[in-house]
Amino acid sequence: MDITSLILMKLSFLWEVGIPFLVALTILVFIHELGHFMVAKWCNVKVEVFSIGFGPELYGWDDQAGTRWKISAIPLGGYVKMFGESETILELEGTEKKERSMTTEEEKVSFHHKTLLQRASVVVAGPLINFMFAIFAFAALFVFMGLPEPVSDRQLAIVGNVLSGSAADAGGLKSGDQIIKIDNSNITYFAELQRIIQSRPNVRIFVEILRNGENVNFDFVTGSKSVKNSAGNAEEHGLLGISVQPGEVKYDKKNPVEAILLGFERTYFFTVRILEYIRDIITGKQSADQLGGVLRIAQISGEVAELGIASFISFLAVLSINLGLINLFPIPLLDGGHLAFYAIEAIRGRPLGPKAQEYGFRVGLGLVGALFLFVTWNDLVYLKFFEAIAKILT
Repeated sequence: MDITSLILMKLSFLWEVGIPFLVALTILVFIHELGHFMVAKWCNVKVEVFSIGFGPELYGWDDQAGTRWKISAIPLGGYVKMFGESETILELEGTEKKERSMTTEEEKVSFHHKTLLQRASVVVAGPLINFMFAIFAFAALFVFMGLPEPVSDRQLAIVGNVLSGSAADAGGLKSGDQIIKIDNSNITYFAELQRIIQSRPNVRIFVEILRNGENVNFDFVTGSKSVKNSAGNAEEHGLLGISVQPGEVKYDKKNPVEAILLGFERTYFFTVRILEYIRDIITGKQSADQLGGVLRIAQISGEVAELGIASFISFLAVLSINLGLINLFPIPLLDGGHLAFYAIEAIRGRPLGPKAQEYGFRVGLGLVGALFLFVTWNDLVYLKFFEAIAKILT
């Protein structure tokens, strides 16, 4: 491969994957932190920094209220730094840092001296605005694009999307292929395909498809997933890793009121599905290998961006729901962890001591770090990173 081809490949990756990922992440981080910022201002808390990203500042400016708005070098999150998050002020005197008590004027705009309800409101505003964004994003699609409805309630066995790394992907199936036969069984509808594949985990199958008007034959081994039946026993179900092509659809545009209600309904649906998936992982009904991190989000961002603005907005809405839910988990370091501390404070009548909070945040940091490593490992396996390295070394 010459240097020109290599450069073009890198530029193509940046444009097709990197840019959509950064756009998606920046929008969601900004919305989340804007929730904290707005409620903090309503509660008369001075906000010192509003940052998109972490690390060294790349670009920034100060507004009239003294808030530093900045874009930082590591675009994997963001934060809002509020004045007076602890009981005292830490100042630099010469080469030493010294604590001092706040003045009366400083207490009026410090986060620490706000009521418990005000502090909890500031914290919960971040996740809450993520859900609100999802509701209005879905609603906007229903108003301007319409609610997609299939013309027929029986969908043909035509491949929509092929999951990267799946059995179908390894076997060579592509979007638009119509599956007409599996082994000796003729296939017309996608439901028939699902029923047959479910009964054949980890076996070699012979598939006949219709591609561009020509019949093409494949043979490959199906995948599998472990599920629990109604009796609680584990069963292996066959898996191809494809979605159905929706076929001919009609779009029914909704008025704003209907759209908002549908936005609530769609947001509720995805929230429940995510929570059910987490529950099934905890109870062992689902494998955790489908949990993805930054790398998989980046890949999906690129794939969805190619499908058009409507698909990208839908993806942003679902990702926003995920972000809101994750931040509500009662893990110290996340918004939910702060809310858990405030709940304890409400019950006890006083906050936890500094040592207890410090140990809590250490545990939270460990849990978040472990989760990050786990999902990154999943991403590398999913994207066949280790296979690619092995091929380079052999």
